[in-house]
Amino acid sequence: MKPVVAIYSTFLQRAYDQIHQDVCLQNLPVVFALDRGGVVGEDGPTHHGLFDFSYLRHIPNLIVMAPKDENEFQHMIRTAIECPRPVALRYPRGEGVGVMMEDSLKSIEIGKGEVLVEGDDVLILGIGSTVYPSLRAAERLEEGGIHTAVINCRFLKPLDGELICQWAKRTGRVLTVEENVLQGGFGSAVLELFEEKGLFSIQVKRLGIPDLFLEHGPQSFLRAKYEIDEDGIVKGARELIEDQRLSSIPLRRTKTSISRILPSPE
Repeated sequence: MKPVVAIYSTFLQRAYDQIHQDVCLQNLPVVFALDRGGVVGEDGPTHHGLFDFSYLRHIPNLIVMAPKDENEFQHMIRTAIECPRPVALRYPRGEGVGVMMEDSLKSIEIGKGEVLVEGDDVLILGIGSTVYPSLRAAERLEEGGIHTAVINCRFLKPLDGELICQWAKRTGRVLTVEENVLQGGFGSAVLELFEEKGLFSIQVKRLGIPDLFLEHGPQSFLRAKYEIDEDGIVKGARELIEDQRLSSIPLRRTKTSISRILPSPE
């Protein structure tokens, strides 16, 4: 039997010692399916899943991953079930983004991200629910003459260090985006990677939740307030690049033309 623990991200915090001692220390193939990872909105301040990246990624033997959409989610489920190690699979509250679902399930190579858009001016690293806002922001930056690369990192642990470092050196500027607290999260993992590889010249800006308990409110409102939505990503890229020509990019919603990546509107 393959144990699958389906649980809210915020509730798994209560079982930290069991994750550490009873699963990961023994390197047992348990799957933690973490619902409500990130901003949850109307469920209230107790239910935001904003700490799991931070409290899970430092535990040895544990793989941590997050899908960008519902199709990748089903492939990650298969990946987790087939993996002989402990796996935490984190996904957000709400509906999927509306992509086509493939009929045949496949395993994803552990620790491998994917390049969704190529560009030489700035690299946006997204994971989980921040990938599609990153894509929409990249399109708007492109319209303003800023050639933006976007990587769907997929795995918080292990990071695809080779891919991330390759593109970081190419652009020289990296923007990380996560629905998690900034302390010890995805952006921190990227900074640690650059330190380990000696990439001290890379400019890095991290977008995420600051050091506070998030209040009650709609998901879209909270994501906008803490600047982890499309507009916030555009703004973060502006601040990172410090280029006056970016001032022509409006902070407003625009229709996307990345038709091969983003789902078509109904």
